[in-house]
Amino acid sequence: MDFGVIGNCAVAALVDTNGTISWYCLPRLDGDPVFHSLLGHGAGEKGDGGFAIELDGQTAAEQSYEPNTAILKTVLRSASGVVEITDFCPRFADKGRSFRPQTLIRQVRRMEGSPRVRFRIKPRFQWGELEPVLTRGSNHVRFVGPAQVMRLTTDAPLDHVLDERLINLENHLTFVLGPDETLSASPDEIGTTFYNNTRRYWQRWAQRLAVPFEWQDAVIRAAITLKLCSYEPTGGIIAAMTTSLPEAPDSGRNWDYRYCWVRDAFFTVRALNSLAATRTLEHYFQWLMNAVADADGGHIQPVLGLGLETALTERVSQSLQGYKGMGPVRIGNQAHEHFQHDTYGNIILGAAPAFFDQRLPMHTGITAFENLEPLGEQAWLLHDQPDAGIWELRTRSRIHTSSSLMCWAACDRLAKIARHLKQDEKADHWADRATIIRHKILQNAWSEERQAFVESFGGKTLDASVLLMGEVGFLPGDDPRFVATVETLSRVLGRGPFMLRYEEADDFGVPEVGFNVCAFWRIDALARIGRLDEARGFFEQMLEARNALGLMSEDTSFASREGWGNFPQTYSMVGIINGAMRLSRSWEAEL
Repeated sequence: MDFGVIGNCAVAALVDTNGTISWYCLPRLDGDPVFHSLLGHGAGEKGDGGFAIELDGQTAAEQSYEPNTAILKTVLRSASGVVEITDFCPRFADKGRSFRPQTLIRQVRRMEGSPRVRFRIKPRFQWGELEPVLTRGSNHVRFVGPAQVMRLTTDAPLDHVLDERLINLENHLTFVLGPDETLSASPDEIGTTFYNNTRRYWQRWAQRLAVPFEWQDAVIRAAITLKLCSYEPTGGIIAAMTTSLPEAPDSGRNWDYRYCWVRDAFFTVRALNSLAATRTLEHYFQWLMNAVADADGGHIQPVLGLGLETALTERVSQSLQGYKGMGPVRIGNQAHEHFQHDTYGNIILGAAPAFFDQRLPMHTGITAFENLEPLGEQAWLLHDQPDAGIWELRTRSRIHTSSSLMCWAACDRLAKIARHLKQDEKADHWADRATIIRHKILQNAWSEERQAFVESFGGKTLDASVLLMGEVGFLPGDDPRFVATVETLSRVLGRGPFMLRYEEADDFGVPEVGFNVCAFWRIDALARIGRLDEARGFFEQMLEARNALGLMSEDTSFASREGWGNFPQTYSMVGIINGAMRLSRSWEAEL
């Protein structure tokens, strides 16, 4: 997936290698894609749904991030000249609060020669179905839709912009696309000031990261990308910025990932916390405890909206054609109807650090612990009951090993929290339950025939998710059953550095591509059992599977190494951070 990402923890956009903004949702990360050419032109004409800056006679293009920032630069080259496009969403502190407006800024600069450029700004509303009504002023144009209005303010000649006329680029031009509000200064002044403030914010944020000695560029880029997937107004964290990028060509495995899965969010905050980026955890903890309060001790959905919405009804867009014509384009996700019993463990795992990390200014005492206990009760009741599992299978349910594992984790972490709070009786209670669940997993999920822990109780097929036994502390790395499981899964599901999720056919057949996070789980597991050289070799190969900007989608083709699936995928970026933190040589050993 050859895209860059810009954002500010309120909105985000994808920019392709030629500098076209092809994905941009409003009013937030899970909103209406006003720029959607990533998934087609909708009911409009070819080329609609994007914000393109075209260089006449273009022969080459290159992209890079301003170091340690979310500011993207695209350089377009032709025989007649060179143009630089700088894209970013403003993000900095202002008047004692975080300033992160629903705004993106594009700065276009002539670098060499006499380039000629054309601007094509073609937003559409309601998933590509409606063309906006345009109204214009002397230096701005309003794109009016039924639910929202965007204002583009620019110092470019507006007539030429709207006529899509090829013009000589002689001056530095700025485009500010945001809410229907008058700017407080000229576009150039706003662009320059916001650029400097945004660059300073990101560089200072990156400066505070506790990075490993090796692979620092990869880790910093992954950390910035994960932060961009958080929606700070509520604390929710999306699994990816896109919907319906197919997991494999023409596979129909097209899903909407612009929502908050408590499973994915746990791994995200855990990775950022390992780098000392604690604010995302603080915001997420607030989102999480609101979700817990809403559930009132009952069922909690595995996925919720960024604003804790529960109804994420899945439907298919009737206008968008799909990525490279590969539909369908889905809006919403049926997983909100699922029963996935690992949900309770993932919530408690996500909340647990708040009780122990003294850097966090949060109220996490007895009351917060008691609010989590009903989730432990749910985990206890459901630990040996069938569910849809981590892979959200739509047509079958089983007692999935990974779900039972997370039910164990729920009870185990409640015991540790209780012990920390000096609630010894409750600590013993939850520890006893964790022990019972642990015995059931060891007895029912181990297959002597396969010499591995298998996908479900009494099952025979392999599933990479059992590798999480090491990561959540269920088994030590030297346990013979864990070692055998790693070796069996690596042999059967491994494809070079990549890994299949599972070997059994699902609703769509046998998976055709590697699921990136599974490859990173194997890397972690190999390190835990002492095979460090093998783990480092696979990790280096996984880094080579990133795009030129250091970003990863959900899946990778075994043969072509092409990225597939939604983008950028938080799971994949988490894997980069976790792998580097586990495998890097230490600062002390090197300096």
